Amino acid sequence: MGQPLATRRHGMGRFRSLAVGGAALLAATTIAACGGAAAGPPVLNFYTPADGAKQYAAAAAACTQQAGGRYSIVQQTLPKSADDQRLQLARRLVAGDPAVDIMGIDVTWTAEFAEAGWLEKFPADQAAKVKEGTLAGPLDTGTYQGELWAAPLNTNTQILWYRKDLSPNPPATWDDMIAQSEALAAKGLPAAIEVQGAQYEGITVWFNTLLTSAGGQVVNEKGDVLIDQGDAAIKATTIMQKVATAKGADPSLSVAKENDGRLAMEAGEAAFQVNYPFVYASINTPPPDGGGGGTFIDAQGKPTSQDTGKRVIDEFAWAPYPSVIPGKPATVTIGGLNLGVSSTSLHKDLAFEAVQCLRNRDNQLTNAVDGGVPPTLEALYSDPSFQQKYPAWQAIKQSLDNASVRPKTPAYQSISIVLSDALNPPGDIDPQVTVAGLADQIRKAENSEGLVP
Repeated sequence: MGQPLATRRHGMGRFRSLAVGGAALLAATTIAACGGAAAGPPVLNFYTPADGAKQYAAAAAACTQQAGGRYSIVQQTLPKSADDQRLQLARRLVAGDPAVDIMGIDVTWTAEFAEAGWLEKFPADQAAKVKEGTLAGPLDTGTYQGELWAAPLNTNTQILWYRKDLSPNPPATWDDMIAQSEALAAKGLPAAIEVQGAQYEGITVWFNTLLTSAGGQVVNEKGDVLIDQGDAAIKATTIMQKVATAKGADPSLSVAKENDGRLAMEAGEAAFQVNYPFVYASINTPPPDGGGGGTFIDAQGKPTSQDTGKRVIDEFAWAPYPSVIPGKPATVTIGGLNLGVSSTSLHKDLAFEAVQCLRNRDNQLTNAVDGGVPPTLEALYSDPSFQQKYPAWQAIKQSLDNASVRPKTPAYQSISIVLSDALNPPGDIDPQVTVAGLADQIRKAENSEGLVP
């Protein structure tokens, strides 16, 4: 992946040179299709990721019915990969495709899409409706330069998952967790701390959480590079290096993603993992679908092939994400999906109205219960049906209440690549050298100087 799809207006300005030939063909195809369309109520095309498409289609159908014939919403499925989703939407938007009305966009795309002119800013009255009852962290992911460009539909955050038999008192800080892990390893017990250490977005999220928890920031919305200000980045990278090199650490940490940590915990090979809520549903999945409580463990907590009547699920528990600074809650970097109205839509007013329906209480609850993605409406966290599906809801809510977001910059995609490249493998991090190099590379990414690795 090279440059981000859009850069700052005060830098190189907006650039839309992406796939010109393909864009022209798409534009011609779209115009031809529109020309032959039958008359009737407007059709709003709702583009969503493949994951969760069933729930999004159900929401589109429900909101179509609620519209009473004034318009209909048709859910359109984007590719499974986030990069491919972004590319497809960008090509359509570059081409001025009027058939793109509502877009499900990753929380990291807000600044880029807004700066490129691909998103329609929410009018004041519509923005006020979105803000009412929405959690502050998710709402922040949809704002850029003080304006609302995307409405939070769902969110995601990490908490600590741990083994009660190995850690009766869950660690409150990363230093505590590393110390507990090494103590377990010294006894020959499962000790690994599972986290996302592979060279991809996951390690960027890990670093950003540690950085913001230590009081730091990568860049601000003005494009100022702040990663080398103070000692927050040094603290963050030092923790990463210690986790990777601690006695009992997972030797495959440098290639580990979310599912790898989940599987290691279920197999009884890990004492701790920082991961998303989906791991709870997985370990509770009955055989033969996988999971089913994880492997059997003996009296000492080690994996065993014998049916002892005790499984990992019997000791599986959760706690708040570990802090970097003792007594100060971690600021976990949140994910999620936001809804934006395309600047190329022919029915923007109706699209804004439809967004309010698509993210209403009923649809967010369905997405949470059936799709496994936490809601962005605060009131749902007291809903019994949500709490039943998410027994760890209090830890999740606490994490969201103290959330941080990824850098709000049109250059985010490039910056993420820079970070994931420099921080992998985490065991090779030299905090002072790594942070100094990151600051220089991020400045180049912000200024669109050449291609990132």
